[in-house]
Amino acid sequence: MNALDLASLLCSRLCHDLMSPVGALNNGIELLADETDDDMREKCLELLADSARATANKLKFFRLAFGAGGGFGDEVDTREAQAALDGLFGGEGKIELGWVVEDDKLPKGAVRLLLNLALLAGDALVRGGHLDVGAERQDGHIELAVRAEGPRILLDPVLRETLASGGKGTIEPRAAGAWLAHSLAAEVGGSIRLSDPTSDVLMIGATLPGQG
Repeated sequence: MNALDLASLLCSRLCHDLMSPVGALNNGIELLADETDDDMREKCLELLADSARATANKLKFFRLAFGAGGGFGDEVDTREAQAALDGLFGGEGKIELGWVVEDDKLPKGAVRLLLNLALLAGDALVRGGHLDVGAERQDGHIELAVRAEGPRILLDPVLRETLASGGKGTIEPRAAGAWLAHSLAAEVGGSIRLSDPTSDVLMIGATLPGQG
C-alpha cells in the first residue's frame, strides 16, 4: 500500500465514524428550528450537546491515532492518549476502560500504535466489555499490551492477518487501521502478537526495540 492509498482509507474511516454524530447535529438543528415547545427544545439542545461532544471526542482520538501529531514533539503526554481513549469509548458506557501506563510521556509512534491497537480491540467488543490498555519501558524497548474481555469478541480474520503480517495483496478499507498498526511496529523493527482466535480473551501485544 502506498501513502496515498493509506490516506484515502483512513479518510474513509474518519468520515464513516463522524457521519453519525454530525448527522445527529444536523437533525437536532432542524428540529430546534421548527420546535416551539420548551421541553422539546430542551431535549433538542441536549441532543446537540451530546452530538457535538461525540464529534469532538472522535476528532481528538483520530488526530492522535491517525494524524501526524502536530503540536507534539517527539514524545506525547500519555494523559492526552488516555483522555482520547476515554472520550472515544467512555461516553457510551458499553466499554469499561483500564489504563495501565505509568510513563508520563512515550514516543509519538508508540502512542499512535497503542491507540490503534486499542481501537481495534475496542471495536471487537461488539457487546461491550472491559478494555485494558498498558505500556511500559523495559530494558531499552517498549512493551505495549491491550486486553479485551466481554460477552462476545469478534476480530475479523482479515484484521487479524493484517495486524500480524501486513496482509496480502490489496488492503480492504476496514483493515486500514490494522495495516497502519503493523507498519508502525515494523518501522522500528518491532512485532505484533495476538492471542489465539479460540481464546475467550483478546490479547494484542507489541514490542518496540530501541524505543525505551
